[in-house]
Amino acid sequence: MFTLSDLVQPEKLETAYQVLTNKRNNTILGGCAFLKMGSKRIGTAIDLSNLNLNYIKEQDGFIEIGAMTSLRELETNTLLREQFNGVLPKAVCSIIGVQFRNCVTVGASVYAKYGFSDLITALLALNTEVELYEGGRMPLNEFLKQPKEKDILVRLWVKLESRQATYMNLRKSASDYSILNVAVSKLDNQWTIVVGARPRRAAIASKASAAISKGTQSAIEIEEAAKQAVEELSFGTNMRGTAEYRKALCKVLVKRAIMEVAVCK
Repeated sequence: MFTLSDLVQPEKLETAYQVLTNKRNNTILGGCAFLKMGSKRIGTAIDLSNLNLNYIKEQDGFIEIGAMTSLRELETNTLLREQFNGVLPKAVCSIIGVQFRNCVTVGASVYAKYGFSDLITALLALNTEVELYEGGRMPLNEFLKQPKEKDILVRLWVKLESRQATYMNLRKSASDYSILNVAVSKLDNQWTIVVGARPRRAAIASKASAAISKGTQSAIEIEEAAKQAVEELSFGTNMRGTAEYRKALCKVLVKRAIMEVAVCK
């Protein structure tokens, strides 16, 4: 369980950022679902509840998602269920339970760059940008590669386009973390293959994505793309599975995901 010395609920983002950067152990609070599992000592905790960042809306050709939006709201939102074959609701609907998803926020999930994140894997398969208070707006893939710095994730921007997508994973039980998760999307003839919970952070299998984009998605090409994804990404071992097991899962899940997206209309 974490401990804190003070709690503030700023009315402006500028104030929140000033408090955050004032001392090294000042911390932004999200839903605290994962924070409470550790033993972090927080100086001043910053609650963003008064900043009106809890929303999902269509804006200038994007779906704009505020940082304080809960995973449960992603799961039930009509707009998200109708776009991209409902890949975002599908990715979060099996995370622990409804009470848990009512607490966990989008901003905290993405900003923390959790390796086990189902949400990040799905977002990477879409044309997603993050908006940081200090760092500005950038592609999600670029943000994930950057070293961690003190900043506030304000919102996500998901490009509205005729992209078909799907999400798959394997868990030991319904409420457990994914042993491996996969998201695949297609826009016209451009494919994106993403693999997460390796147990490292989700990453795009660039070579496999390029290879399947060039072909006709025949059975042989799909098999080769799945094999390429395994070869170009790294896998590790933890309590949920070995690296070899994850490699075997990756090949199967990528193959199934490509086949599912290929028949989407």
